[in-house]
Amino acid sequence: MKKLLAAAATILGIATLAPQEAAAQEIQLTGPLAGAPSVRKMRLYRQGRFEIAPGVAYTLLSEYERTLFVNARLQYNIFDWLGVGLFGGYGVASVSTDLTDQIDANAPRNSRTAANVPGGAPGRGLFNEQTGKMTYLINPQVTFSPFRGKLAIFQKLFVDTDLYFHGGVAVVGVKERVDCGDTNIPGQPLCTAPASFTQGSRTAIAPSFGLGLTLYTSGLVSVNLEYRAFPFSWNRGGFDSRGGPPDASFPDNKINSEDRTFKFNQMVGLNIGFSLPAKPTISD
Repeated sequence: MKKLLAAAATILGIATLAPQEAAAQEIQLTGPLAGAPSVRKMRLYRQGRFEIAPGVAYTLLSEYERTLFVNARLQYNIFDWLGVGLFGGYGVASVSTDLTDQIDANAPRNSRTAANVPGGAPGRGLFNEQTGKMTYLINPQVTFSPFRGKLAIFQKLFVDTDLYFHGGVAVVGVKERVDCGDTNIPGQPLCTAPASFTQGSRTAIAPSFGLGLTLYTSGLVSVNLEYRAFPFSWNRGGFDSRGGPPDASFPDNKINSEDRTFKFNQMVGLNIGFSLPAKPTISD
């Protein structure tokens, strides 16, 4: 009997020491805060409004040419955090990089470089005629705005601000060196001929994504800083660099789609936005 009582006491002690399920006490709000939203009288700068935002943008980290775009964004914001729109830009100027200038001024012109560098004396400014350039960009996109708040400028001026992300499909107009060197195609020039150093146009399709910061200076006007990436493959230098044996990674004396290489194209831009209706909705 004593042994039975000792065993029962041991089991009871173990059960007492076993971890117990924790339970948090629910906090019940009473008074005027019961059922109230977390923020009241908030300006909904995006919800239910159309926006048109003209601006300028400039490509980054391009080896041979950088492009200045004039652009505009047209957008309708379904909610304060979700919008759909169209971004479009036109390349008004291409600026040669220092690398382009150095190649043009210093690259030797001989039989070994004849397919990659135009003939003539160095310094004649011919190399940039074959380098790839962007001519336009059309970009349907979706905008997601999860974060908003106020930005303090010198602790004196406070501006309503939101951070947003965008994604879509970019249609990019590209100018590249024309195809050359394929003797099986009638009329195609050799890659050493002067006619091969001209450019042709094509359209590239690429994913597009990025983020931006909007500063609401008033109910009607906003200032927008934006970063955009749209990676795709293209022949930026106009060089014969691929297509040959043993694994298509060596020159083959032809310029064609094999010579296009992947590039993480990117740009930054500044836009001024105008929203309609002119006054944002105020939440309850």
